[in-house]
Formats: sequence, C-alpha cells, structure tokens
Amino acid sequence: MKVALVYDRVNKFGGAERVLLALHKIWPEAPLYTSVYHSRSAPWASVFRVIPSFLQRFPLAKTNHEIYPLLMPLAFESFNFDEYDVVISVTSEAAKGIITKPKTLHLCYCLTPTRYLWSGYEEYFNSPLGLIAEPWLKDLKKWDLIASERPDEILAISETVSDRIEKYYQRKSEVIYPSVNTRKFTIPACRQAGFNLQFSNIKEKYFLVVSRLVKYKKVDLAIEAFNALGWKLKIVGIGRGMSRLKKMAKKNIEFLGQLTDKELLSYYQNCQAVIFCQEEDFGIVPLEAQACGKPVIAFEKGGAKETVIEGKTGLFFEKQTRSSLVEALKRFKPGNFKSKDCRKQVEKFSQEKFIKKFKKKVEEKWQMFLKNTYTL
Repeated sequence: MKVALVYDRVNKFGGAERVLLALHKIWPEAPLYTSVYHSRSAPWASVFRVIPSFLQRFPLAKTNHEIYPLLMPLAFESFNFDEYDVVISVTSEAAKGIITKPKTLHLCYCLTPTRYLWSGYEEYFNSPLGLIAEPWLKDLKKWDLIASERPDEILAISETVSDRIEKYYQRKSEVIYPSVNTRKFTIPACRQAGFNLQFSNIKEKYFLVVSRLVKYKKVDLAIEAFNALGWKLKIVGIGRGMSRLKKMAKKNIEFLGQLTDKELLSYYQNCQAVIFCQEEDFGIVPLEAQACGKPVIAFEKGGAKETVIEGKTGLFFEKQTRSSLVEALKRFKPGNFKSKDCRKQVEKFSQEKFIKKFKKKVEEKWQMFLKNTYTL
C-alpha cells in the first residue's frame, strides 16, 4: 500500500503538524504534498520529502499564503497522485480538493470545514472587508462544497467537527481524536528520563495561557479577566496580536513568547490551572495541561467539552465575557482537583492509541475499497 500525505501549508507548527508527525511514524516513506513550504518556520517537516505546489514560486507565498486564496484550489488540483494507493489529506481548507483517479483511495482527516467560509465567516468578514470580498467568497464556497465531495471517506478530529461536516457538507464522518504526547508532558511525580525539568525559579502562584496570539484565540478575554482580578497570568506564544495584547495587559500579566519544549513543560507543571478561552475544533492545549496533572478552565463550547471533565479535570465558563470567566476563576479551588484524575483522562488520547487506531482504520478502508473496486 503506497501512501501520500497532503496538508494545506507547511509554514508553522501546531496541532495539525503534530498529527502529521504521528502519521509519519506509521508511513515513514510517505511524501508530504502541500501548497507552500517554508523550511525555516517549519523545521519539523525536515523528516518528510515535501512536495510544494507551483505557489511556492510566487512572491511572499511561503509566509503570506492568505494573499492567494483564489489560487489555493488550483494548487491542490494540479497534483498528480496516480502512483499512490492511498492519499490522506489533513486539512482545514483546500487540501481535500485534490483530484484522484478511481483506483486511488482518498481519505480526508478533517480538522474543520474551511473556517473562514463557514463556522467563522462572520468573525472573519463582519466588516467592510466582507462586502469587498463577497464576490470571490461565493466562488470559494462553491468550490469548497465541490471539494468536500471528492474524498472517498471523511474522518473528523472531534464530534464538534463531525457535526460541522454534516451541517455544511452534508456528509457523515467518523471521529478519531488526535493525540497528545503523554511521554513528554508528564506530572512531576511520573517524570521520565530526560524530562526532570521542574525549574527552581518558578515559585509564584500563577495561571497559564498557551496560544498563538491571534484574534480568534480570545487571549484578550483572559487579559481582561486577570486585569480585573489582579492575579498573576503568564502567556506563552507569539502572533500578530502580541503588541495589541501587551498594551492591554497590566503588570500582573507576563508574556513569555515562544518557549522550548522543556520550558513549556515546566510552566505547565507549575501553574495553578490553564485558561482556554477559545472555541476550538479539538484543542491540544487542554490535553497537554491535563497530561501534566493540571486542571483547565475552559469556554464551554467546542472540543474542550470532549476532553475536559467538569468538576474533575477542570471548570467551564458559559459565555465569552469577562464576567463569566471571572466567575469561573473565583469558583476555582486548586485543592478540588487531583493530578491523577487529570492524567487518567488524558491517557485516553495517547499517541500510541491514535497511531494504532488510525492505522487500523486506513487499512480497513483500503481493504473495503479494493473489494468494492474490483467487484465493480
């Protein structure tokens, strides 16, 4: 079974990129097709043979792919997958739109239906920009619906995403949850060789946000709440919103920027709880926190509802408002949560379990595909 992987763009690192690295462990020879590849900002991809599209040669495309939305469909339609038995697209945008021949099985691991066209449309375009963009957005929506019909099977990363796939694409999908590295993210009592990393200089009580600093992540909501309370908050991450968020924050809030894995682990292990304000398709941060034995205070919507247990591994707040988050923070009592409960919950999402389940599912789908193909 000859396999190829396809991903929207290779120019950053996050949850989807962790999925690709897990798939690489299953099929180490599988190349990675993508619209653009920026090796300096995506060193993780050096383990792959990366095959970018013609967009790679366009000005600024590697770092600012957003300026070429109308060319993304063509970029993925231009690839040829005739030599492969199975192609797995991992996508939240255009990669599902690849074209495969009848003898090639296309499985789509859907991170979410294209957010800026569907579930996040108003958030992205509720402005004069929306009126300007309306003509080409209509065309992209039409293409996105056509592209959603091309995979032979769709797998979803969460029940939240599965519901969206049915709502926007009118297709059923099976859920396979992504994984967290439970060997790297550990509670201090069960640290393994190479991860004895609890920093002696982190002594104060603080809460933690781990996020890219972009608008939809709602880091501003956490800042507003901690400005009001005066409690210590540490923020890990970088992004285009950093300067704006720093201007909002009072002295009790510290921006740590981009950390190494060792540094991040230590901040997880030593915090009171992790704050998670956004509605995510799945959300890896709550799992990393629980893997370190720490509870999560999360917005009660999206993937967090599938990974955090109310009252046992975390608390939810109902509305994305300062008052709702402040109320949850005041309810939070660290002594009510046990590290072992958090750890037990996250072990359901180990990388070993993900790899085993995903490999088995692809092999099952391939056998069924072969049977149906030759029967026809």
